[in-house]
Amino acid sequence: MNQTITQKPVVAVTLGDPGGIGPELIARLLARSGTMQTANVVLVGDPWLWAHGQEQAGMTVATQEVGSFAEVRERSDTHMPAFLAMHTVDPAEVQIAVAAAPGGRSVLQVLNRCMDAARAGEIDAICFAPLNKHAMKQGGLRHEDELHHFAEYLGVDSYFCEFNTLEGIWTSRISSHVPLKDVPKYIERKRVVDAAALLYSSLQASGVAQPRVAVAGLNPHNGEGGTCGREEIDVIAPAVAELQAQGFSVTGPFPADTIFLQARDGQVDGIVTMYHDQGQIALKLMGFSRGVTVQGGLPVPITTPAHGTAYDIAGKGKADVNATANAFAIAARMGAAYRTRHLFYSSKETK
Repeated sequence: MNQTITQKPVVAVTLGDPGGIGPELIARLLARSGTMQTANVVLVGDPWLWAHGQEQAGMTVATQEVGSFAEVRERSDTHMPAFLAMHTVDPAEVQIAVAAAPGGRSVLQVLNRCMDAARAGEIDAICFAPLNKHAMKQGGLRHEDELHHFAEYLGVDSYFCEFNTLEGIWTSRISSHVPLKDVPKYIERKRVVDAAALLYSSLQASGVAQPRVAVAGLNPHNGEGGTCGREEIDVIAPAVAELQAQGFSVTGPFPADTIFLQARDGQVDGIVTMYHDQGQIALKLMGFSRGVTVQGGLPVPITTPAHGTAYDIAGKGKADVNATANAFAIAARMGAAYRTRHLFYSSKETK
């Protein structure tokens, strides 16, 4: 049993939007010597697109072809990526640096296939290269973003949200891809509690044994004692008190314009923000090329670099792999924790 638990997690990697920098990024990622040390990698996508990505990156990566996800975990040699071929889009349908329906459909098909494998217990995590929401909506995406698609596909009915991370700093948010005028509708005590608790448990799954989580206020200067908004007094502070009563190491609310100084100085590991740009602007200023998005609250770990498809440099061989490498590293760590946890409960059920 111990040998099984220590086996490397199976991480599915996808090529992202065919017209963006994703294929090049994955070629650069899989060419790195350390990538295969932490996970049993299976690359999923169209063979021609994988060849195209290697050409863009100017490097060749050897892979082992497999016919199904089920074969990946049984491989004896995990020092090279497995490659599960899918045929989702023709080269003639793809134009570099253009968001189009064929590319969006391709992304959805590949991600859905990976989620099917996750539900079947064949993989432990997913790391996907940048996608384009406009192309995906043209290609059939019915949700506001990929996270809501994942949640519906995987049958999630509990709280979920995106985490944006920059190395040792993680953020969650109470509202996400909604108009700014609608943000106050989302500021509810339960949402603050759920977001902080989920951030706390996800930090633990990523390897932080005793997370320190802070909560941002909504209004300028934390509401100035209620003279500039009462959400901090009526909603956020009671939610923090509830979390503390449950034993979570959570503090706040703090003014949003200074809370990230605590994170920068290593005083907190995670921050709960109230809306999209409240955390995104800070993290991207601190390290745009290194940030990662973690899809929080799903039954399987899913990560991606925080930047987009970078159409302006697509096909030019200039893509920076750092954020993708960080996303993969988090997927591998969380995938290992996910696999160990599931094997533990499986072993208890069979006794």
